[in-house]
Amino acid sequence: MTLKGIDVSYHQGNINWTKVKGNVDFAILRAGYGDVISYPKQIDSTFERNYKGCKDNNIPCGVYWYSYARSVTEAKQEAKACLSVIKGKTFEYPIYFDLEEQSQFAKGKAFCESIVKAFCDTLEEAGYYAGLYMSRSPLQTYISDSVAKRYALWIAEYNSKCNYGGNYGIWQYSSTGKVNGISGNVDMDYCYIDYPTVMKTNGLNGYPKYTVTTPSNNVKPIETKTLDVTGYKKGDNTIGVLSFKSLLLLAKSCGLTKQGVDLNGVFGDGTQKAVNDLLANWGYTANSVAGENFIKRLYTEISRVSK
Repeated sequence: MTLKGIDVSYHQGNINWTKVKGNVDFAILRAGYGDVISYPKQIDSTFERNYKGCKDNNIPCGVYWYSYARSVTEAKQEAKACLSVIKGKTFEYPIYFDLEEQSQFAKGKAFCESIVKAFCDTLEEAGYYAGLYMSRSPLQTYISDSVAKRYALWIAEYNSKCNYGGNYGIWQYSSTGKVNGISGNVDMDYCYIDYPTVMKTNGLNGYPKYTVTTPSNNVKPIETKTLDVTGYKKGDNTIGVLSFKSLLLLAKSCGLTKQGVDLNGVFGDGTQKAVNDLLANWGYTANSVAGENFIKRLYTEISRVSK
């Protein structure tokens, strides 16, 4: 699956979203920058208009927040500023932390990772699907694989291909695109993950969580089916568990689950949560068992969203 999108800010001026419709599959909008909300200074002057344009024309959208954070405290403040701007809205794509200031890179890898985690974790605690936007070279220099795998990745590299070796959801491949309805150049993107389904299914980014109605005493509840009754389970620590957990990590990077796994060779609490989350999403009883049928289904789902 490959979807064509754009990312926009005040640089694109007054966009005619009716004309844009049909030419792109999604849009990422700049919501603002910095750590203080003093409208209209910190908020992108075109954000509200662009958001309305996307919603009026059924164009799925996400947002990014440009960072100037000089500390973990400021990164958290930026997250709170972002949350105040996007409150009450719904987004089908992640909320991205835009990290590209040279003054931030100059503070080193540990610093960059600390502000990424501070911003993204604050967004996640508020019920949003957090992501990281960076150019490919700084990403490989200042962000470890473990942190990169933790959040949705949107990578910029203006080339014929993206040369990042890990998994990522969106590739920004050009800054000189042309799209009907936009005067001048616009950034162009490819997306490889069905983010709208992730948000709506899991009740993220302003979408309501699904609720289960408790039946009355005289009504027998409908039982969901079990996918496997035997297979990997909590406490297992074989070589097979390691391979299985690699699939779970890939599933997370593809947006199939938000749950991580235990960072060792044991099927522990983290792995159990990931298994049960996937089972529930697929409509099965969450019985903490990952057998042959589970692994086949997981492989199929990863293949589907990776196309």
